[in-house]
Amino acid sequence: MDSQDPRQILARYLRLLREERWPTVKITQPQLAQALGGERPLSVPLISSWESPSNPKIPPIPRLEAYATFFATERSVAENPPRMLSPAELTEPEQRAKDEILRELMGLRNQAMSATQPPSPSVEFEAFSSGPWRFNDGRPITIVCAQLPQEFLERMPYTDRDDPDFVELYTYADVDSLFELHGHLRAANPMSQVEVRTAERLLPDDYTTHLVSLGGVDWNRATRSLLDQLELPVRQAVDWDSPEGAYFEVEENGRTVQHRPRLDEVQGRKILREDVALFARAVNPYNRLRTLSICNGMYASGSYGAVRTLTDARFRDRNAAYLQERFGDSETFCILSRVRVEQGAALTPDWTLPANRLFEWSR
Repeated sequence: MDSQDPRQILARYLRLLREERWPTVKITQPQLAQALGGERPLSVPLISSWESPSNPKIPPIPRLEAYATFFATERSVAENPPRMLSPAELTEPEQRAKDEILRELMGLRNQAMSATQPPSPSVEFEAFSSGPWRFNDGRPITIVCAQLPQEFLERMPYTDRDDPDFVELYTYADVDSLFELHGHLRAANPMSQVEVRTAERLLPDDYTTHLVSLGGVDWNRATRSLLDQLELPVRQAVDWDSPEGAYFEVEENGRTVQHRPRLDEVQGRKILREDVALFARAVNPYNRLRTLSICNGMYASGSYGAVRTLTDARFRDRNAAYLQERFGDSETFCILSRVRVEQGAALTPDWTLPANRLFEWSR
């Protein structure tokens, strides 16, 4: 087997964790088998098969999560025999260490799985277990959308709450983005409750969950409030009646730069050819143990493009890898990108292409 085979790279990483994670402590395979298995210790040959230099086996995801938990803290070896702490016992720095180890392990595992077989439904499912939309704490997630303005609702059937055929989703803006993201979040976080709210109907407890805000500052008051609190070097101007129109404005190298959508006029109608999308990630200002994510554009196509960068199966892995390489462990960052539109369909941006990235920033 080639020494650069992704399966061998994963095996070497697992062995290094065991032997060199802590300079003064070397964990044996029997100790690790007992710690990872708890009341039902794993077999030593199983641990050995995962570390095999010639024909390594690929561990299942729950075992990698156990590895990450065990090696996140030296407290795992404070007692004899070593033991794996429960998630509730981990401190914040230890939880961050666990997340970092798990991201590395999942990235290596995904590469190893790809090397063993062509993409299959099972591999695709496992891909949901890592990436920016995976929250390992199992805590609730709330997606916040704007409600369509009243003048829009009055022109649509089934948007009156007193109507027997009332359909609540008809009252939401950015339904494409919501539908796409909700399914992905449910698949990536099967232990988390995923709620959907309009900004006007947010409950007090919703603010302290993993919060995801969809849509721009004109209709989504949650996006407007959250962007103000984050103090990003990005501002969304939405004066649609002005000659300048709507645009994103950024502070870059001591100067102000505007990034605008591109529209053509065809037979008296304006046709969107390119939108501008913002993806931002930060610590939730209402609960520092949870995250805040913002996906918005000048138009719905931009919001959808911001979502699809990390949900589209063809691009999400490379875009997630780019975020990790570019921003590392930064807790607050944002990226502004182009979203090309063809025949009304928003195309997923590839962040690895410099032409698609308009602005990047991290704190």
